[in-house]
Amino acid sequence: MESVVKTDRRILRTKQAIRKSFLELFAEKDFEHITINEIAERANVNRGTVYLHFSDKYDLLDTCIEEHINELISLCTKREDDTVSDAMVQEPKPVFDYFREHFPFFSAMFSNQRAFLFREQLLKFISVNLMIKMERPDNTPIIDNEIKAQFMASAFIGIVEWWIRHDMPQSTQFMADQVRHLFENNQVYPK
Repeated sequence: MESVVKTDRRILRTKQAIRKSFLELFAEKDFEHITINEIAERANVNRGTVYLHFSDKYDLLDTCIEEHINELISLCTKREDDTVSDAMVQEPKPVFDYFREHFPFFSAMFSNQRAFLFREQLLKFISVNLMIKMERPDNTPIIDNEIKAQFMASAFIGIVEWWIRHDMPQSTQFMADQVRHLFENNQVYPK
């Protein structure tokens, strides 16, 4: 009989409180000025508890970023025959819904001037998946695929960043339609 390891709900709540406290502080001040003591105090835990789950604030930031990137990947790979970029461009509304649902995280990431790591990881994630799509044999490029992937990934990140920084003035469906049209009009994907 196999033993199933369950994570204690208290541990999950503690980690969630630590991440939430960190993101609140990250939205308020530069990353360099955030201390483990402040995170622990705001999360209502002792600093040893923070260190029990994360090696330092850099690990905490990396964990938060990685979790959201992985969620975006799993959101985009709902069907086996789709690549991440297919799902993201052909039906980008779930991606924008995810951004809206996790507004505090993305707002903090895009508004903090030191959040270059997040932007770089997101840019890499999108450009790599666009490259996979563009390297298919049925896609004959006029523009170099790597340049096109970088251009479109930067454009997508720029649009998302603008939308979040302006407190999401349009609906997720509107944004999804606009991005889909932009990708089609720039010949990343055929109509």
